[in-house]
Amino acid sequence: MTGFRIGCIIGAWVLVLVAAQGFSQEEMRVVDSAIFERPVRTPALFAHDMHNETAGLDDCGICHHLYDDGKLIEGESSEDQTCSECHTIDGSGPNPSLRRAFHLNCKGCHLQQGAGPILCAQCHQAVPADQASAE
Repeated sequence: MTGFRIGCIIGAWVLVLVAAQGFSQEEMRVVDSAIFERPVRTPALFAHDMHNETAGLDDCGICHHLYDDGKLIEGESSEDQTCSECHTIDGSGPNPSLRRAFHLNCKGCHLQQGAGPILCAQCHQAVPADQASAE
């Protein structure tokens, strides 16, 4: 009976560690849209690592950019911040609204590169239940 309990405890710890790792940005599967109180669409599907590998992106600052007085700060990244810290929902302030910023940055890059989804339903698909919590 003791061996069974130890096995259960070890198994539980493994599950906790695997679950905790599932919430890292590298494992991100959808864009965090929790700030939107009444979203019109589902969160945009976005497999962070797969996207960056496919697109050949190594510079985090390309997406996680920082500006000072309207000028891009080269070599700096906003990885430790949420997008909504600079981009408000209603667009008040000097920066585009959060929705507009996502579309300008993501869709704009896809159009510029001639690759990636550009239509609403290509990004805003039904989120599989097992991926919904990995925001």
